[in-house]
Amino acid sequence: MSHLPTPRDGANLPALNAPPLVRLDAYVAEDGSTVVNGHLLQMGGTRPPNEAILDAVAMFARTLGAPVAATVIDRTVQQVARLRVYPDGSSRTIGEEDDLPPGRERIAAEEEAFPPLARVERIIQHAQREELHAAYVLASALREHLTLRRGVEDDLSLEARAIEAYMAYLREDYTVSTVLALTVARVRCRTDLQRAAPEVARATAAWQRLWDEGQVVTRGQELLNMWERLLSEGLVQHSSHQAMAHAVRTRLERGSQYLASPSSPPAAALTAAPAPAAPAAPEDKPLKPTRRGLQRFTRRARRTTD
Repeated sequence: MSHLPTPRDGANLPALNAPPLVRLDAYVAEDGSTVVNGHLLQMGGTRPPNEAILDAVAMFARTLGAPVAATVIDRTVQQVARLRVYPDGSSRTIGEEDDLPPGRERIAAEEEAFPPLARVERIIQHAQREELHAAYVLASALREHLTLRRGVEDDLSLEARAIEAYMAYLREDYTVSTVLALTVARVRCRTDLQRAAPEVARATAAWQRLWDEGQVVTRGQELLNMWERLLSEGLVQHSSHQAMAHAVRTRLERGSQYLASPSSPPAAALTAAPAPAAPAAPEDKPLKPTRRGLQRFTRRARRTTD
């Protein structure tokens, strides 16, 4: 497919005003697992994630014969990068101010290439084949990008976080599962109490698998606050939810016989007024601001000779 020559600057890099026609996303997990547009890359231990991402996005650009934009969340460096990649394989990073402004236009453009529901189906397929690492990494990538685009409290972002929590549960990573599920429950308790009980129940199910006493007490106290609030509002109707609320209270009361922590109030004191609202997702590690010129995502055009 033919394409017009890409405008260049003096360093043979694409000009900033060359607009991308297609927008993709990529994600690098803390263990180096790499996702591009909802697909886990098979790295083989031979290429660093940034090179694999650039190769994959450049392939899209060559196929389309047009510039491609990409947003990369890289958890190995806690950074988000915005790229423009061109059919000749060259790329440059841009700043937030050079991208589409945040809002519906950007969200629609970024989700058009691979809608979130299609990605959920792929995650489920991996889980059904018991490819739990792949399913978890894809769920993490989906949650990270939806949260970046839409915010923590958006319904799709919350659903993605709940899926990620479940994948972590299936992997028997109960600490991570509890943290993720608690964030969903925390947001629901603050923004939509009518829908909170199932989310608190999911967080409780993961919490019940914890063995670390510090985590049991800290997370359990927050869960008990949530259950007590729901009970006071008459929103705990299901018998299994009532049993879960009782189980949390009982476990904390039994634990208080063995744990003497001056900073941990007894379980009986937790029936008081709800705690002040916490940040939406305090366990999310913040990403560094986007900036231009990140060398690991910058490639110059390959020069050809006749």
